[in-house]
Amino acid sequence: MNTPKQEYENREARYNRQLKGLQKFERRLSNLRLAVFVLGVVAAITTYQQANYFLLTISLLLFAAIFVSLVVSHAKSLKEIKQITLLRDINSEGLQRLAGAWDQFADAGKDFVGDKHSYTSDLDIFGPRSVFQWISVAKTFAGRQKLRELLSELQGNRAAILERQQAVAELADKLSWRQRFQAAGMLAKGATRDSGEIIAWAMEANQFFRKPVVIALMRLCPALTIVLLILAFGFDLIPSILPAAALVLQFALLNYKRQERERVFNLAERYATDLQIYHQLLRLVEEEKFQAPLLVNIKEGMKGQVGVAAYRQLDKLAALMNAAGDRRNMFFMVFNILLLWDFRNLIALERWKQQAGAYLEDWLAALGRVEALASLAIIRFENPDWVFPDLCVDDGAVLEAQTIGHPLLPERKGQNDIALGGGTRALLVTGSNMSGKSTFLRTAGVNLVLAYAGAPVCAREFRASLMEVNTCMRIGDNLGESVSSFYAELLRIKEIVQKAEAGRSVFYLLDEVFKGTNSRDRHTGAKVLINKLTGTNAIGLVSTHDLELCGLEAENQRVTNFHFQEYYEDDKIYFDYQLRPGPSETRNALYLMKLAGIVEEAD
Repeated sequence: MNTPKQEYENREARYNRQLKGLQKFERRLSNLRLAVFVLGVVAAITTYQQANYFLLTISLLLFAAIFVSLVVSHAKSLKEIKQITLLRDINSEGLQRLAGAWDQFADAGKDFVGDKHSYTSDLDIFGPRSVFQWISVAKTFAGRQKLRELLSELQGNRAAILERQQAVAELADKLSWRQRFQAAGMLAKGATRDSGEIIAWAMEANQFFRKPVVIALMRLCPALTIVLLILAFGFDLIPSILPAAALVLQFALLNYKRQERERVFNLAERYATDLQIYHQLLRLVEEEKFQAPLLVNIKEGMKGQVGVAAYRQLDKLAALMNAAGDRRNMFFMVFNILLLWDFRNLIALERWKQQAGAYLEDWLAALGRVEALASLAIIRFENPDWVFPDLCVDDGAVLEAQTIGHPLLPERKGQNDIALGGGTRALLVTGSNMSGKSTFLRTAGVNLVLAYAGAPVCAREFRASLMEVNTCMRIGDNLGESVSSFYAELLRIKEIVQKAEAGRSVFYLLDEVFKGTNSRDRHTGAKVLINKLTGTNAIGLVSTHDLELCGLEAENQRVTNFHFQEYYEDDKIYFDYQLRPGPSETRNALYLMKLAGIVEEAD
């Protein structure tokens, strides 16, 4: 069985071969189309000069038919080239991800970055070098929002998370389908726009264009006008003033509800491409056979009241929107006056809304759920040795992991064990600068976030209860709100304490707590805080440079000391990032200052 890297490389090579063949065929079609056009012109001129009008007609029809056929084939060839190019690029991105170069991906979820969230900023969930940038293949607005929710909120209970795990596992095995699904979403230049406006339109009813008398009138008037035109100019049976008056009347009629029509037509123009993408994505979901209960439920929910497949109903809407939005054609004004085209389109759109408008929001939300799960499935496919976590509900606050590593670090350095819960409520982590304390805290937090999302985690074994993740790590000044970093840290810690004292199950990560004050106050405050938290249902990790705080283990049996350490060889400092029991016994600040050239000697 191929490794993920081998699979990506094989597919990339195969698609490159297909591209070469398709591009060669496309060039031949282009040349042939040009040759047919030139020959057709020459044949037309020759037969015209010979006054052989019968042969002229035959040659024009023949060359036109051949030319149109070549145009259609050429368009189909270009479409295939685009599809294969996207599939090749998807596999190239997979290789980039495996090589740790995923920080070059365009969508980093920067619009989801927020300092006030309880953990996303500290754990690099969104933004450059984030979890979102690492895995997101969501291209629809709903898909990006759903992935954001899964990574920033605890969605559902244990059963819901287990359902997501099953869906992620199945999608991980459906590599070809996932890549076709991703390619369909990539047909847009960027992510699709916010669908709120078109969903609101689909839910509203324009009663005027649903009235039977209006529908009959809009059909009767153009028919009558066409008959008058035929009678006046085709058979000269009636005065031309009659069809002219009918056309003037219809032109005047087009001014009725003009602003309302323009709003709908502008909406159609903005969402035309998005609807085509939604149609392709829905078709892929509805035509695929799934086994995971969550995916089956999503698929079964993609039907309207009439029982027609959602993608067919959306294809109809896309066609209607294209017809309504195609107003830049040079002949549009003539057709609009003659056929009352605007009104006919609005009537057709209202009929569609009556049949399926109430389901559009559910369809797009369902697509978003599949896109989010497909993003999580990338983790499973590319890391087959990672495990799905065991989520417990009756053991209080628990986090136990073996060989846990940080998912975003390509070399997976510093894989360690964690045991929190029961008698141990807090791990106090000490160590010298750059030894890995902060990374270890983020390792626990990021894996817990992935676990709750329904994804595998970077560990050999992983067991956890459902908890609210809270962090206090990268607290900075907020000049706009006149808040210092120390006060901002106090506010964050206050929030954690309030949740814990309210009896909620909290998992906290505190990095260098109270670093904004003097050493004595920092030590006293940290001691009070840890004693307070260990008396609740909360569990967590606390990193500190304050070695005196390690004495808390002797006073509080719920606190356990661990540390990281460095070693020196050939006048250089090294770190093994291995967590060891007990407090740290080394310091390296002066040595690092010596290496930086700040001091000459380090004792």
